Amino acid sequence: MSVETIHTLVVGAGQAGIAMSEHLTKNGVSHLVLERGRIAERWRSMRWDSLVANGPAWHDRFPNMDFPGHPDAFVPKEQVADYFAAYAKMNDAPVRCGVEVTNVERLEGRPGFRVETSNGVVEASNIVAATGPFQKPNIPPVIPAASGLNQMHSSGYRNPAELADGAVLVVGAGSSGVQIAEELMRAGRKVYLSVGPHDRPPRAYRGRDFVWWLGVLGKWDAQAQAPGAEHVTIAVSGAGGGQTIDFRCLAAEGMVLVGMTGAYKDGKLAFGDDLARNLDRGDQNYLSLLDEADAFVARNGIDLPEEPEARVLGPVVECVTKPLRELDLQQAGVTTVIWATGFSSDYSWLKVNAFDDAGRPKHQRGVSSEKGIYFLGLPWLSGRGSSFIWGVWHDAKHVADHIVIQDTYNAYSPQS
Repeated sequence: MSVETIHTLVVGAGQAGIAMSEHLTKNGVSHLVLERGRIAERWRSMRWDSLVANGPAWHDRFPNMDFPGHPDAFVPKEQVADYFAAYAKMNDAPVRCGVEVTNVERLEGRPGFRVETSNGVVEASNIVAATGPFQKPNIPPVIPAASGLNQMHSSGYRNPAELADGAVLVVGAGSSGVQIAEELMRAGRKVYLSVGPHDRPPRAYRGRDFVWWLGVLGKWDAQAQAPGAEHVTIAVSGAGGGQTIDFRCLAAEGMVLVGMTGAYKDGKLAFGDDLARNLDRGDQNYLSLLDEADAFVARNGIDLPEEPEARVLGPVVECVTKPLRELDLQQAGVTTVIWATGFSSDYSWLKVNAFDDAGRPKHQRGVSSEKGIYFLGLPWLSGRGSSFIWGVWHDAKHVADHIVIQDTYNAYSPQS
């Protein structure tokens, strides 16, 4: 069987892979993008039906193409996927869909890598792992399968009608967890929401979306998370035209808030005593951003309308003042548990010396410790913006430029 050769192989055709292809094309680098599903497959098949982008269309996009429609709208997931497919077409990206990469190993005695795929073998000088962080859903082994409960990860949830009748426990109060919990509550379900440490920025303040505030306040430029904040989630939503998440307001409408999920025994689930503390921390994060925004307006003499009502927090609710520490799931009528507990990466196909002892990629702004291996699409790859559509575009430019620089070194030959 013949072996196809290519200069740079990009694995994954989500937002990272499509951005990478654009920059490689602009730099004249021969490349191929392999995708086991469709372009932006996870936007289509690993998200719930009503999901919209968490940032407005004017901001969460690639620089060279606008989303159709109003720039302040929050784009539905299918339109986001269509956007990436259209962007790939606009740039004539060399994407092959339906091809899975199963193994990558360094070639012996010469530069480059041998890549085994579901469609044959490819040899490449460089590999860009653009598969992103959302590869393996994390479901903690807390409730045994023998419990009889329907357990699913948030990536498997689609809509309230698909769930069995009964109450629902949602574990995890980041953007996915709180949006799913609210949708279920609005559909008439009894909902319990397990709330851990979180940040909850205002959706908008003084007439500007929070993504604008993060920009002018320099927060997108942060190069690393503060110590201890590596696993803190962000509760923000573009649903319903965009809204600020206030857990106390949701509780006042009937949602039951509980602390961090603990052990399960004899049909009962324990919760931590940290609910009030987690909510207070989220409030502090929220109010601190308002303080910084007000100071920025005053310092720069900007004419933006004051918004004192934004500082009014949600009401005092009994589930916070007298929190549940244990719940008998059957007695409470809980039939479904949705784990909004994030994902882990899966680089089992990438058999190179580019990972630490915990299996995390070793890299600097996507440039791996293993020559010729690159990572793209990871949170905090270069900074806070790396998790966003526009951020991954700029990260891809840096990686593509590094590939070109290395090509220049490789091509150098002393003149006699």
